[in-house]
Amino acid sequence: MLDYTYEDWKSRADALSFRGQAFINGKFVDAASGKTFDSINPATGGVLTAVAECDEEDINRAVAAGRTAFEGGRWSRMAPGDRKAVMLKLADLIRDNLEEMALLDSLDMGKLVTDAATIDAPGSAHFFQWYAEAIDKVYDEVAPTGPGDLALVSRVPLGVVGAVTPWNFPLDMATWKAAAALAAGNSVVLKPAEQSPLSALRLAELAAEAGIPEGVFNVVPGFGVTAGKALGLHMDVDCLAFTGSTAIGKMFMQYAGQSNLKQVWPETGGKSPNLVFADCEDLDAAADMAAFGIFFNQGEVCSANSRLYVERSIKDAFVEKLIARAQATQPGDPLNPASKMGAIVDEKQTQGIMRFVEQGKTSANLVIGGERVTVDGKGCFVQPTIFDDVAHDNPLARDEIFGPVLSVIPFDTEEQAVTMANDSIYGLAASVWTDNLSRACRVSDKLMAGTVSVNTVDALSAMTPFGGMKQSGFGRDLSLHSLEKYTALKTTWIKYKA
Repeated sequence: MLDYTYEDWKSRADALSFRGQAFINGKFVDAASGKTFDSINPATGGVLTAVAECDEEDINRAVAAGRTAFEGGRWSRMAPGDRKAVMLKLADLIRDNLEEMALLDSLDMGKLVTDAATIDAPGSAHFFQWYAEAIDKVYDEVAPTGPGDLALVSRVPLGVVGAVTPWNFPLDMATWKAAAALAAGNSVVLKPAEQSPLSALRLAELAAEAGIPEGVFNVVPGFGVTAGKALGLHMDVDCLAFTGSTAIGKMFMQYAGQSNLKQVWPETGGKSPNLVFADCEDLDAAADMAAFGIFFNQGEVCSANSRLYVERSIKDAFVEKLIARAQATQPGDPLNPASKMGAIVDEKQTQGIMRFVEQGKTSANLVIGGERVTVDGKGCFVQPTIFDDVAHDNPLARDEIFGPVLSVIPFDTEEQAVTMANDSIYGLAASVWTDNLSRACRVSDKLMAGTVSVNTVDALSAMTPFGGMKQSGFGRDLSLHSLEKYTALKTTWIKYKA
């Protein structure tokens, strides 16, 4: 697969068939209303397929199926080893269908198929395997009590988990929520972003093939204002896990208060800072990763390192390195292995990015990019764009653009750099580049972010929690810690004759 040519990927894409119906209670079904919406390839503007436009009635059906399955115990009370075996089979099925899963995400939202095939799809399989392996290795507790008392503390599944996932990593984000929730024994109702529902629907089909019982994993495509809101307000959803914008995350918390006080775990926006100090000896590596941190996935990454703070003495030389890397990272057909950047997810997002860029042209120093382009006369593509000497209060440095737009801001002192980095409503991620160990530890301690990457950017793994602080939300994905949000602590106290 790694040596596939452009023609190989195109022929495989042409041979694909798409699942467009909702997946409820183990079956593909139309929306109750019969309505559909088009899934559009942003690289070409072509329609891939019609997708079921689900609304409140469909959410009700899916939640009812999840509740029946949960209370029936065919998954929630399945022996841990058996549940593990099913999830391991699902991981293997994702690997067996790696090309298809990669193509679905590439065609649906514009990402490079090579990235989807080497990062996203293998990552999804890995995360399902990792949580499967954890199922029979997470122990409950016995509290310390006196003679005659036995206090058992166990983690029990919550019931029905609603998951609302974004369009930038469709398969991975569905996996981050579903793998942990399923491993804990819950039923899941997944509402994928309307821009990118196809891989989630295929994942549901693979889950059924792996042996996940009917009703345990449901996928209900639709729009946020209908299907998403219905899930958030549903009185029989026990937990809502969300990745997306801060504004929508706040709405889900309001929905919880208006309904059944369900747990809400938001992972929301970001405007991650990247601090490069003059004592960083390998500035080429720093420039490579700074470019990766903003141009990977077209900058459509919640933790994208979109604010670059560079010590003034090296700033001009560093910007020249970044310009060279941007020149080598031009957008192209996502199915072409030679392309370095793909398409923006849709027309609305493209126009939003360009509004920021046009404003930036009047308020900062544009050093490269700044134009919308096409590939073969079609598509939603934006050049990698760098603004230099950006004022710290400029919207370029304050607002989440969610595109390939980098703001460079000089600093003179460590204290100034940390102050500016923390002066944001967000706190998802941050990066620090220095060869001074004391500075690395000192600055990392002071940065308000869920993950601080030192001499790299955006580090994550299945073993470490991912999430933020401040208005980046407080939900955590990945690691054993994410199992905690899909379970409740239950105490069973037994009196016995000592």
